[in-house]
Amino acid sequence: MATSLTLLKTIFIVFIVITLLTHQAVADCESESSNSCNNKRKALPLKIIAIFTILISSVIGVSLPLVTRSVPALRPENDLFIIVKCFAAGIILGTGFMHVLPDSFDMLGSDCLEKKPWHEFPFSGLVAMFSAIITMMVDSLATSVYTKKFRTEVTPAAETNHAGDQEIGAVTYGHFHGHHHAAETKVAEGTEWQQLLRYRVVAMVLELGIVVHSIVIGLGMGASNNTCTIRGLIAALCFHQMFEGMGLGGCILQAEYKFLKKAIMVFFFSVTTPFGIALGIAMSTTYKENSPSALITVGLLNASSAGLLIYMALVDLLSADFMSPRLQGSVKLQLKSYVAVFLGAGGMSLMAKWA
Repeated sequence: MATSLTLLKTIFIVFIVITLLTHQAVADCESESSNSCNNKRKALPLKIIAIFTILISSVIGVSLPLVTRSVPALRPENDLFIIVKCFAAGIILGTGFMHVLPDSFDMLGSDCLEKKPWHEFPFSGLVAMFSAIITMMVDSLATSVYTKKFRTEVTPAAETNHAGDQEIGAVTYGHFHGHHHAAETKVAEGTEWQQLLRYRVVAMVLELGIVVHSIVIGLGMGASNNTCTIRGLIAALCFHQMFEGMGLGGCILQAEYKFLKKAIMVFFFSVTTPFGIALGIAMSTTYKENSPSALITVGLLNASSAGLLIYMALVDLLSADFMSPRLQGSVKLQLKSYVAVFLGAGGMSLMAKWA
């Protein structure tokens, strides 16, 4: 699973680079040339600052949940961890609905694209919808494969114990009680292991979606020379990366990976947006934000990322937590978590004013 997700990340990056470097058959829209805010010389230092500030914010955000075991109030078994996780899930949901999906509609509906077929059909909605369905398919199949693999290893042992319990039960109640308790322990361990598998699948799929859209937003920022918007965009992206990282970090923590796997996932999340900015700077002479190839490529990638993020936020993060016995058993904790979701989604929606 980890290998396939890494391969998908590589394919996305290669796809972006190849498409944006492809010769453009249609003339570029040069609407930016008359903008007084466009200044490549002044924009470059701001973009370099953005690389380091966003990198630091990303590292802090995704690493913070991973070190919370040393802080009693923020351990996964405490209520505050659930509330913070719900806040971060609201951030991810707001990112999908208020940033990524609207950007896709704007790009694929741009006047720089030909009327047929781009202005005659809502491709953004179509791609986002199928992206959500494909994410559900990957999520379901990966969980099913791992669960069946686990059951094939555990079931024979459980059946042997059950048969042994019946035979021994005819001899002595004391021995039967001991084996019955062992069988119950194995069932409990199996349930815990299934939940752990779900956490691991969720963490991997969520990281894939975040990595894709992080490269896209970094690429757009790195290629832009608009000094009027870059400053506000830096602050917005720092906020975005920090709290989105907290959501991902919480999933990584619950997945209980070994140190090396945690370090790899933290690294990929932290460097993708700075990498996108650096790639945008390097391609600023050939990459045109309003060129047809760029609009189509980034628009479709945004739509696919939006569908993935919306699905993950609603189904694997929010629904899974709110329908769990822990929150179902406490109305007070549910209400606090709902407030956290609204704050996260509302805060990210407000950021759409600047980014």
